[in-house]
Amino acid sequence: MTYALIIVPFALLATIVVAAAAVRVRRPRVGRRLAASAVTAVVLVLLTIVFDNLMIAAGLFTYPEHLISGIRVGLAPVEDLAYPVVAAFLLPAIADLLRPRTSRPSRPASSSPKKPAS
Repeated sequence: MTYALIIVPFALLATIVVAAAAVRVRRPRVGRRLAASAVTAVVLVLLTIVFDNLMIAAGLFTYPEHLISGIRVGLAPVEDLAYPVVAAFLLPAIADLLRPRTSRPSRPASSSPKKPAS
């Protein structure tokens, strides 16, 4: 099994959970969460590029050529960048689904009786 195939179930799970969370929570909040997830994904991808390249260059691990696509960002295979993207979207969506629903506040009943029209 290649590294690209390993990420597929996680990406599908993330897509399903993000969609479920988007249906469950209010629309403005979903937009903010998705924007925050996108910024987080960019930061995590940049950090992954830097530290994967450092660890590969140091000889801590390697990737067998027959298990990767061959596309690399420095020394790291591009498939390795999918994990931080999935995590950046999946974890906040799970948190949204686990958060208890808040009921909308009902309108308070008017304490003063209506006055008849004169």
